[in-house]
Amino acid sequence: MKSTDSKAPVAKKQPTKLEMHGDVRIDNYFWMRLSDAQKLAEVKDEQTKEVIDYLDAENAYYDDVTAYSKNFEEKLFEEMKGRIKEDDASVPYKNNGYYYITRYEKGMQYPIYSRKRETLDTEEQILFNVNDMAKEYDYYQLGGLNVSPDNKLAVFATDTVSRRQYFLRIKNLETGNIYTDIIDNTTGGSVWANDNKTIFYTKKDPITLRSEKIFRHVLGTPTSEDVEVYHEKDETFGVYVTKSKSKKYIIIGSYSTVSTEAQFLDADNPTGSLQMIQPRERDLEYSVSHFGDHFYILTNKDEATNFKLMKTPVSAPTKNNWVDVIPHREDTLLEDFSIFKEYLVLEERTDGLSKVRIKRWDAKEDYYLPFNEETYSVGVYSNPDFDTNTLRYSYNSFTTPASVIDFNMADKSKEVKKEQEVLGGKFDKNNYKSERVWATARDGKKVAISLVYHKDTQLTSQTPLLQYAYGSYGYTIPDGFSTTRLSLLDRGFVYALAHIRGSQYLGRDWYEDGKMLHKKNTFTDFVDCSKFLIDNNYTSPKHLYAMGGSAGGLLMGAVVNMNPELYNGIIAAVPFVDVVSTMIDDSIPLTTGEYDEWGNPNNKEYYDYIKSYSPYDQVTSKAYPNMLVTTGFHDSQVQYWEPAKWVAKLRDLKTDNNILLLHTNMEAGHGGASGRFDALKETAKDYTFFLALENKLGTEAIKL
Repeated sequence: MKSTDSKAPVAKKQPTKLEMHGDVRIDNYFWMRLSDAQKLAEVKDEQTKEVIDYLDAENAYYDDVTAYSKNFEEKLFEEMKGRIKEDDASVPYKNNGYYYITRYEKGMQYPIYSRKRETLDTEEQILFNVNDMAKEYDYYQLGGLNVSPDNKLAVFATDTVSRRQYFLRIKNLETGNIYTDIIDNTTGGSVWANDNKTIFYTKKDPITLRSEKIFRHVLGTPTSEDVEVYHEKDETFGVYVTKSKSKKYIIIGSYSTVSTEAQFLDADNPTGSLQMIQPRERDLEYSVSHFGDHFYILTNKDEATNFKLMKTPVSAPTKNNWVDVIPHREDTLLEDFSIFKEYLVLEERTDGLSKVRIKRWDAKEDYYLPFNEETYSVGVYSNPDFDTNTLRYSYNSFTTPASVIDFNMADKSKEVKKEQEVLGGKFDKNNYKSERVWATARDGKKVAISLVYHKDTQLTSQTPLLQYAYGSYGYTIPDGFSTTRLSLLDRGFVYALAHIRGSQYLGRDWYEDGKMLHKKNTFTDFVDCSKFLIDNNYTSPKHLYAMGGSAGGLLMGAVVNMNPELYNGIIAAVPFVDVVSTMIDDSIPLTTGEYDEWGNPNNKEYYDYIKSYSPYDQVTSKAYPNMLVTTGFHDSQVQYWEPAKWVAKLRDLKTDNNILLLHTNMEAGHGGASGRFDALKETAKDYTFFLALENKLGTEAIKL
């Protein structure tokens, strides 16, 4: 790659004074911020033109710098694509008398959704061919498929901009006709009442995109007459609607980072009144399932930090009537549960590893599914059938492709319904090794790092290593298999997943110790993992790379400000880097719901703390690693201007000649491209960046 920024775009400086709590910040690039109306307007105003011109110039610069590696990038894409079974299909699952299937056809970007009645031998009925639906769009997302109880109608949701503002429509599955009812600006989710004509759905605030209202729509009536069932007025809460697995109740839930609340409605009486389960309380979280005469509740009540399972009568659901079913345990995080007629299935995490526990309601059996690998990922499917002995779950690891398994909870037999095929004729799981090591953080905490590499890769200071992490919102990245990652492993890279604080890898306390006024632990954990890998001869600063996206992009921004000397290259994908300005502005989508994750900077203590790590605010005149920053113009979660401003400021202040690239997908949002092959192309771009820095492009690329 070219190692100079001499031809890089230079963004104009237009100082904007930002003052809060007596502190003044000068933002030279505040002008890059556009409203949604400006972005979507057919006729562009002067500011919009300037912003788009700048982003286009950065994209052109990216293309220029990486031009010599385009042939390799294309071959890498074809290599990744060649591992995928293009005419693939999901394992059929049965729900309400039909088997539902998601399948792909060779060469097609999007899925086809179909079903078969009663048996898999019957004729296939295609519900939605997304390839046909997406033809006229650069971006297309179909979601929220929801079939009516009588199997005759389906609600579906579409997003053609990538801001996750979905249109809801209804299709008659018998005639194929799509009704004229169109509901805009929804989350994409919906719930049918049991009368087959009433649906409940969630509307978003058009500016902040907060899910705030639940409406009721009756087929055949104008959407303008839809009835507002619930309005969540607290701006720090969102709202959703769902249906119990028993199909008896419609549940409307309100949620924030630290508090939840649920109300329920008889699904046979859609115009009835909502009944409260338990009014919201600060630091009380709970989620609800229904079985028989009780609600079963996953909750942190009674200081159950790692959550426990309780139950309460439907007739008297408030918390004073909750009783323990599965007590709280200090060493085990209870992540989720599934209810069957004769079994209770628990998803737990102990010492970082996921476990599936199966317990008969009559208490005759209580056991765990056995897993033998040191690092792995397991997840229970939705399992819509209630009266069944079959539990469907998925299993994979760093070295084992994903399998879908049906487990008979009565006789403990299992059937592998499908194992992910890795095409190309080169993959053999025995050629790869995985292990888990523990780094000691600066405060003495032990941080797990999951590693995978080719068995022929020698672990030395010359070994290229990609370190990945997320570390926010309590989300734990699973140790899962990736066909695309093989392109790095087969070229001598080690992949390291750091289970830093901010996730729930070691329980709820692991999350609590990585947010709010403890957020810096997330960043220092990552740095300390890097130092551990260097000190233990897994790699060296000349060969260590790092990557993270969204809140993980914030992580990348923080660590390159703290310890840029540790890394040869960084990719920050859709990075949340202008933390102070975003968290101050409650008109920006999703901000108010984030206060309990990052802190509310309207409070000076949080303002000062956030500013002390905010990547954009902490850029200084020093040397930075080689960096690729990616974003989407229509991103609703991390607005494009955050990474754009960050790159502009880095260009202005950095003292090195290392590569700094910004690539903006002008047609996509937070999740990137919508088509499966277009998404692979984005991965090929990322991996080419690392492989080029490591000089592993081979003869396909012309070296400069």
